Amino acid sequence: MVRALAIDVGSSSLRTALVDEAGLVTHVHQRPLTVHSPYPGEVELDATEIATVALDLARATLRDGGTCDAVGITNQRATTVVFDPTASTPVGPALSWQDLRTVLDCLTLQGEGLFLAPNQSATKIKWLVDSSGRPADDLRFATLETWIAWHLSQGETFVSDRSNASVSGLVDTTLEGWDEKVLTTLGIDAAMLPSLVDTMGSFGSASALEGSPPITALVGDQPASLFGQSCVHSGAKITFGTGAMLDMIHGMSGPPSMRRYESGCYPTVLRSRNGNVTWGVEGIVFSAGSCVEWLCDLGLLNNVNESDALAASVDSTDGVSFVPAFSGLGTPRWDFGARGGFFGLTRGSTTAHLVRAVLEGVAQRGVDLLVAAESEVGARLGEVRLDGGMSVNRFFVQRLADFSGHVVAVSSEREATTRGAGLMALVSARHLGLDDVEKLWSPGFVASPSMDSSTREHSRANWLDMIERAAGTIPELSAVSF
Repeated sequence: MVRALAIDVGSSSLRTALVDEAGLVTHVHQRPLTVHSPYPGEVELDATEIATVALDLARATLRDGGTCDAVGITNQRATTVVFDPTASTPVGPALSWQDLRTVLDCLTLQGEGLFLAPNQSATKIKWLVDSSGRPADDLRFATLETWIAWHLSQGETFVSDRSNASVSGLVDTTLEGWDEKVLTTLGIDAAMLPSLVDTMGSFGSASALEGSPPITALVGDQPASLFGQSCVHSGAKITFGTGAMLDMIHGMSGPPSMRRYESGCYPTVLRSRNGNVTWGVEGIVFSAGSCVEWLCDLGLLNNVNESDALAASVDSTDGVSFVPAFSGLGTPRWDFGARGGFFGLTRGSTTAHLVRAVLEGVAQRGVDLLVAAESEVGARLGEVRLDGGMSVNRFFVQRLADFSGHVVAVSSEREATTRGAGLMALVSARHLGLDDVEKLWSPGFVASPSMDSSTREHSRANWLDMIERAAGTIPELSAVSF
């Protein structure tokens, strides 16, 4: 049996595992990462810690499970490291994709005709170089797949894959190289940048590990999750974690630009091999599982697992609605000034009504993603696939099916990102074919819609009214667009 080592660098933890040709994920090791927020809107990680933990856990997985035939790396995209290549040490913190410290820089650049978002890598690189006080040509830029591959190969491999590069703000739709206009405008030295490569290929040996297995896949976390749920030639998935991310396969034709579509979705690279790129559309909900965790913070739940049964204990929300917009609304509206809230509260509203309203609100935001993606791609999905922490909540999954009218199939592997990185590495190393991966899909459970179309239409109309009430809470932020 052939197996790949998957290294999965998340936003707050790092995971390693072996993934075999049947898609089975075993010998998992996981460790939290230190996340620091020195000021509001700033989110930092320790790049040295990330590299050390990745190597430690990779060795532990191989020690427990034996050898591997390939290595796949997947990671939180756009988290940015600037480092000294001689010492292989960072010159500052790793700026998380969630970090917003360059928001004013992005707004200023709009006046120069350059549209970048603060969650992309582009302005983070400039901030890190300027803060280091070092000459730019002495330094190197890495997103986390680049950083991990550098350490696995002991400095021999310095590459960035196209799925990560596509959300960096540093490439155009050709994906043939880094965008000279952006580099010039930001004053970024091209010598800092890694070589652009496919997500699937041959990227040197992981010589830091016993047996020096080949590194054959580098891929961003959301495309890895899609691949891990066997969406190969068509289909879509939503990962419901702290937030929610939808990715849907669009095809082989690239977009007219890398800017956001009118639908509210973004173009993104899902994978590339032999220079052939599979494009997708992506949508985001800022607040999903974090809303359920907030109920625990308020003392309405002892733990998130209670939300399922409590929501199902009442027949309805009794007129209560909840808009999950703690940090604004993403796809499709992109209103950074919107704020969350309960609507329709009465003296008779109970904890169960509130919990049910929260889960239904998050489900409705999932439908918003589906509507936007389907309108952009011009295709209706037969089913939508689900992973992430909220996918174990059966009440929530059923409401997503009811409100959307879609069959919802839940991944048997909750962390499909890890599975996807391993399967992609095996396909790249020619131990599996793409059709083999497609045939591996075997959901943990499936929810079919149980709501009639008239009731569904009424619920969606009511939901869109709730969105209007939450919109523009902070007008100054609502006026900001990236």
